Amino acid sequence: MPLIKVQTSVVAPATTAIESLLKDLSKSLSKHLGKPESYVMTAFEAGVPMTFAGTADPTCYIEIKSVGTMGDAKTKAMSQDFCAQIQASLGVPPNRTYIEFADSPGGMWGWNGSTFG
Repeated sequence: MPLIKVQTSVVAPATTAIESLLKDLSKSLSKHLGKPESYVMTAFEAGVPMTFAGTADPTCYIEIKSVGTMGDAKTKAMSQDFCAQIQASLGVPPNRTYIEFADSPGGMWGWNGSTFG
C-alpha cells in the first residue's frame, strides 16, 4: 500500500543504479512507515521535462502515498531522508526537490481484487 514515485528531469542513470535506488527507497519507506516491505511499491521516471524556480536545472518531484496517518514527525524525517538519497544518487539538491505526502483511506486503495478498507 505504500508507494514512492520519483519523477526527475535528470537523464536516467544505468539500470543497475535505478534498481539500487528503488530498492533503497523501498527499504526506507517501509522503515519510516512501519509497514512490511512486501507491500511497498516504487516507481521511477527520468528525463521528464520540468522546471523549478523558473529554471530547467536538475529537479525532482516525489510522491509518497500510504494508507493511514503519516503525521508531521514522519513526513519531516522522510523528507530529510529521501532528499538526501536523491541528492546522493541523482545529484538533485534538496532545495530543488518537492515531496507530496498523501494519506489514503483504506477503501480508496485497491489491491488483489479488493481494497484495504
